[in-house]
Amino acid sequence: MKKLNISLILLAMIALSGCSVITGIFKAGAFVGILAVVIVIGIIIWVFSMFTGGSK
Repeated sequence: MKKLNISLILLAMIALSGCSVITGIFKAGAFVGILAVVIVIGIIIWVFSMFTGGSK
């Protein structure tokens, strides 16, 4: 039961920090937000291609 409580607290901390990141992006402006999303998607695709073999 204690592990479940710790897991819920960690999940809440991660979710709340994600909300603050999104708030910061929108305060910075739409262009910066779009740029950040494109960069994150690019990193995700790059990491995924590393695990699947990518082009050699």
